[in-house]
Amino acid sequence: MRKRLMQIPASAVPISEYSQGERKIIMKDNFTRAVRFERPDYIPMTFHINSACWNHYPREALWDLMEEHKILFPGFKRPSGTWKPKYISCARKDKPYTDPMGCTWYTSEDGITGTVKGHPLSDWSAFGTTWHMPDPTKTDGLYSIDLSGEMLLYETMRERGETFRGSLRHGHTFLQLSDLRGYENLLFDMMDEEPQLDELIDQLCEFNLALVRRMVDSGCCSSIAYPEDLGMQIGPMLSPEMFRRYIQPSYRKLMKPARDAGIPIHMHSDGDIRALADDLIESGVEVINLQDLVNGIDWIVHRFRGKTCVELDIDRQRITPYGTPAEVESLIREEVEKLALPEGGLCMIYGLYPGVPLENVKALMDAMEKYMFYFS
Repeated sequence: MRKRLMQIPASAVPISEYSQGERKIIMKDNFTRAVRFERPDYIPMTFHINSACWNHYPREALWDLMEEHKILFPGFKRPSGTWKPKYISCARKDKPYTDPMGCTWYTSEDGITGTVKGHPLSDWSAFGTTWHMPDPTKTDGLYSIDLSGEMLLYETMRERGETFRGSLRHGHTFLQLSDLRGYENLLFDMMDEEPQLDELIDQLCEFNLALVRRMVDSGCCSSIAYPEDLGMQIGPMLSPEMFRRYIQPSYRKLMKPARDAGIPIHMHSDGDIRALADDLIESGVEVINLQDLVNGIDWIVHRFRGKTCVELDIDRQRITPYGTPAEVESLIREEVEKLALPEGGLCMIYGLYPGVPLENVKALMDAMEKYMFYFS
């Protein structure tokens, strides 16, 4: 099957005509070609529906839209019978969750990832006494894991020739330190050059590195993601100087195994990260996911077009929740026209959260399916 698909460009046959397994192969190969500027058949587009949406929109209406947009939702089948959305442990309303790192999460909305309010290292006296770095063979830092089951899954995937997009948990380094110490404490630690902070960072890096090496050694990763929010509405959450001193060395170490194995390195960050962009690329990032209007489309074009693959995080603050369907379509068209190249270097992603009018949701899905074939 793989040989036949490689001979037929996806643009020649509608993706919806392939089986679900065939689509996965096409989409994976196309994503890699987009990342590597190897002339993808179409612009990779991802539409993610946050689980909180199932309590805010009529479910049938969302399912109708998913069925109408088979390219964005390949293989989707409308649930039958009684169906309830599933929420991850740190996104359950009024159910505090303490993760294996000892951080306690709270949320007031099912499906929306909570905020850490319990910081196990708010007092350094706990470090190495009542608090210890967990075992990476038993947890990924957020949830407990079954390592034997994970190894069996990798073995099965290798036998089937399947791949997956590996990822560290969101907030693997800087945000993890913030969750352990508290944001304000962490910034004071950096300014005061607290020696215990260096030791904590070293332990955290080794923990994360064990997870990365396991993904690389699986032989099944088509890419590895290092998601971590570093930006605020204006500017980063820490100065470039503090990033280079405390965070970037870990980034380099964590990305090196993937880079040495030739695996594309993906990095996501919300917020304004313009001041950190050069440092992120220098650390090894090959695909950078950043917000469009927060960072500015024209700045993104100037900094990345034709140089580094951008996975553009489509606006969730202004146009999609408050604009008209025509303005939504215009935004997607503008971004594709300004950023896309026939050689590749552009992917786009949208995360739907409650509050966006359904007519805008449809306009967005329509535009993404339309403009992904901009060069076809």
